[in-house]
Amino acid sequence: MTHPNVGDTAPEINLPRDGGEMVNLSDFAGKKVVLYFYPKDDTPGCTKEAIGFTEAVDAFAAEGTVILGVSKDSVKKHDKFVAKHELKIALLSDEEGDVCERYGTWVEKKMYGKTYMGIERATFLIGEDGKIAQVWRKVKVPGHVDAVLEAVRTT
Repeated sequence: MTHPNVGDTAPEINLPRDGGEMVNLSDFAGKKVVLYFYPKDDTPGCTKEAIGFTEAVDAFAAEGTVILGVSKDSVKKHDKFVAKHELKIALLSDEEGDVCERYGTWVEKKMYGKTYMGIERATFLIGEDGKIAQVWRKVKVPGHVDAVLEAVRTT
């Protein structure tokens, strides 16, 4: 399966977020969007990443940028995760995995010798024009939020 690359129009999204409200990518036309995919709510790396984006949310907003996190967790799990860590970013629920498939983040993974399907930690920076400006795959959490913010400022 192909996944979107820099210069491609970002695939549309229509998913419920924490709180239950529906979110479409087109809702943010004219703004930059940081769309990040993560494996699971309330796991160490995912928590660090979500808190990192929350701590930088004002800096991103100053650059006209919205942050959207996506996982296959339910809206109910997102609500608990947001409340527990006082997150200030929107978390979208892709329980069917459709958006993960379209962005190429539903991949085969290996851990402890076992192979399984899971979400690859990846981030897409979508420009005001709706096109993908930058892609980070196999993201390592330390320093990632700063790298994305720097890209937002220079894109």
